[in-house]
Amino acid sequence: MINIGVIGYGYWGPNLVRNFAETPGLRLAAVADLNPDALKTVKRRFPAVEVTQDYTDLLNNTSIDAIAVATPVNTHFELGMAALKAGKHLWIEKPMTQTAEEARRLVDEAEKRQKILIVDHTFIYTGAVRKMGEIIKSGDLGDIYYYDSIRVNLGLFQRDVNVISDLAVHDFSILQYLLEEHPVAISASGTNHFPGTPENLAFVTLFYDSGVIAHTNVSWLAPVKVRQILMGGSKKMITYDDLQPSEKIKVYDKGVSFTDDPDEIQQMRVGYRTGDMWAPQLDGAEALKLESEHFVDCIQNSVTPQTDGVLGSRVVELIEAATRSMQNRGETIHIDIQE
Repeated sequence: MINIGVIGYGYWGPNLVRNFAETPGLRLAAVADLNPDALKTVKRRFPAVEVTQDYTDLLNNTSIDAIAVATPVNTHFELGMAALKAGKHLWIEKPMTQTAEEARRLVDEAEKRQKILIVDHTFIYTGAVRKMGEIIKSGDLGDIYYYDSIRVNLGLFQRDVNVISDLAVHDFSILQYLLEEHPVAISASGTNHFPGTPENLAFVTLFYDSGVIAHTNVSWLAPVKVRQILMGGSKKMITYDDLQPSEKIKVYDKGVSFTDDPDEIQQMRVGYRTGDMWAPQLDGAEALKLESEHFVDCIQNSVTPQTDGVLGSRVVELIEAATRSMQNRGETIHIDIQE
């Protein structure tokens, strides 16, 4: 049995606590939070769980094997490093850290101490994204042409991170998982409509050596909530609408073809293909449940997590590069891939 402690019971912490309490092989041992009312809620729901306002109580507890950090991103590096140095396995929220340098230091520390480091990029554990990955790996889409995402809503306005760190971070992790390729350049434009707060709207474009181009539109200033992805390939295309209760993924047998045949070029150089649409069945299990079970398996069997520190640090690299581009009005930033 793996004993786990959670630092932070704010926005996302309750979801972690609930899933950890229900995951076979995990025992929710303790929760730390500065808010005494939050701790009262934990105690009411999970009477056997220890609560404390001092996170070092969890680090000093030798019976705790793993720590989950669900606090603001500006505390991730300090808390994550402290957990690793205390000999704990580490579950850390996204974005992994504020800087890529901090992320790499956590990766190095975890490797040195032979501890599992998992970054909570939850979308990678959803049935929809995993199905997209299966379809791409099967070759059904053919060569990937583009990825286009819109991720907008009204709020939540953050004060410590911009909209790229809050929303585009999902697309960055999904792209790493689906394409298994790191972009070579990135360009972003965005703005801040309210003085003293981070950018609340951004358009980000990523460029890949394979020829794939990816784009994401993120905003906290939209009248409706939209969570949609389009992917186009040489054979088929995919749509993903995360807000649909069913049929989140649809695969379209649609595309175009070009010809240089002199006999056909007189008719039309471009041919259009329209076939069937199908909606594959998706695994309905909660993503956090699958991720929690995966965390247990990684610890018990020394398996590298699907969302390990390397993936997490590469996502932070993209956030840094996109933010730098945005602050320079869309300047293209070339990415030096850190191996």
